[in-house]
Amino acid sequence: MADYADNAEALFVGKGENPAWLTLALANRHGLVTGATGTGKTVSLQVLAEGFARAGVPVFAADIKGDLSGICQVGAPRDFITARARDVGLAWQPDQFTTIFWDLFGEQGHPVRATVSEMGPLLLSRMMDLNDVQEGVLNIAFRVADECGLPLVDLKDLRKMLDSVVPAGKADMDGSAALDKVREMAASYGNVARPTVGSIQRALLVLENQGAAHFFGEPALALSDLMKTDRDGRGIINILAADRLMQTPRLYATFLLWLLSELFEELPEAGDPPKPRLVFFFDEAHILFNDAPKALLEKIEQVVRLIRSKGVGIYFITQNPLDVPETVLAQMGNRIQHALRAFTPRDQKAVNAAATTFRSNPKLDTAKAITELGKGEALVSFLEGNGTPAIVERALIRPPAGRIGPVTPEERRAVIAASPVLGKYDQAIDSQSAFEMLTLRIAEKAAPADAPAGASMIGGLGDVLGAIFGTSRPRGQRLSTGQIIARDVTRSVATRVVGGMAADIGRSIGGSMGGTVGRAIVRGALGGILRR
Repeated sequence: MADYADNAEALFVGKGENPAWLTLALANRHGLVTGATGTGKTVSLQVLAEGFARAGVPVFAADIKGDLSGICQVGAPRDFITARARDVGLAWQPDQFTTIFWDLFGEQGHPVRATVSEMGPLLLSRMMDLNDVQEGVLNIAFRVADECGLPLVDLKDLRKMLDSVVPAGKADMDGSAALDKVREMAASYGNVARPTVGSIQRALLVLENQGAAHFFGEPALALSDLMKTDRDGRGIINILAADRLMQTPRLYATFLLWLLSELFEELPEAGDPPKPRLVFFFDEAHILFNDAPKALLEKIEQVVRLIRSKGVGIYFITQNPLDVPETVLAQMGNRIQHALRAFTPRDQKAVNAAATTFRSNPKLDTAKAITELGKGEALVSFLEGNGTPAIVERALIRPPAGRIGPVTPEERRAVIAASPVLGKYDQAIDSQSAFEMLTLRIAEKAAPADAPAGASMIGGLGDVLGAIFGTSRPRGQRLSTGQIIARDVTRSVATRVVGGMAADIGRSIGGSMGGTVGRAIVRGALGGILRR
């Protein structure tokens, strides 16, 4: 009997009449894992994640039910596992994989954060379900914040910025010179009505009640920490604890869209690498597409199509192939189809749709086979040769080497304690940003006319900060080496002028602005392409 195992060029996924191989060089052409509840999708996901890790490819996966977390523990040689290994011709060996746990709420893993500026107005508008007028006002607030050098880091920064672009009433009309400039600039982009700002503020409150305040802030996630390998050269598996996150599906979908946009923006072109740089598993993929406007769907399609050239493979996991729009489904070259049940007309339509997307096999009635598959069985079709799909085959999926099922809380805590990013994200940082800067500028107005000389220095702080951090260049335009040197010299001189207090504030803002300028191209977009 043949002994199948992964090799340097392909992953062994399962076996039917023939072995099923996923070619690493074609793995960034994306994939789809579908099937009804309880048919083995999570095990297939684990088999793929383990295979990529063994090949030195980092993995990021959302763990909806917690079942994937066992991948960090050694698998047990249960009877059904050894029997399945024997059936597919695999010399099964238990294994465990280096894992980093992440959690937007910081409860079951390291906190994941992004700044408000990095998220941008488009994704924030979708997260809050804003209408066109409200989205327009949010865009104005972002634009004015950028041009006035006011970093938007967390939700209190955004709240303060929204309050500042329009006066609350007649008594608030006579503001400081800095606030008058903010409001004048906002008015130049269109009428900003106080009721509209109020409706956005209420939507922000709902977002905070759903736990979004944990997500917005610093230190922001560095993508390089998702693309690590361990000391043995195997890819690290990043698992996002998403059981609680699934209770707020808009936050879940928006976070993953933001992550895709960051990957698209930051990674250089890779062409056709021998293996992916990162593989991204998106469980419960239908949440991404539910109620999404047409314009956003078009941009999701663009990102899915273009991110392949960055060496990133995206694998959607969902129950029904109809959950994924046809334009996106067309980009999914590698397919694993578990059983579907044809109990309703929609179910029957899904079965037929799934069957027609495979390259037909004259020996197999694909539509009939989909309804007859047992647990752990699947129809598979992977890209081969020059990127053409192989004919569909019925196969048994190989057993995972790691544990099947969740880890215990004690095991999770032990993994987190040994994490390579321990201490980097666990403590939130409240840096000087728009809230603090605008509060200081409001305080300027309240300073008495006969204040000591030090107060005049504080009064001029806004102008100095504007000189250092304000910018008139388009968002996303990168600085040349000479411009960076000139900027740093300017900051150094200005810091010496305003004294120790301004130095502290300047350094804090510099940290926030560094992230803002570096990733500003994705402001309000899925990568730079959305603005175009």
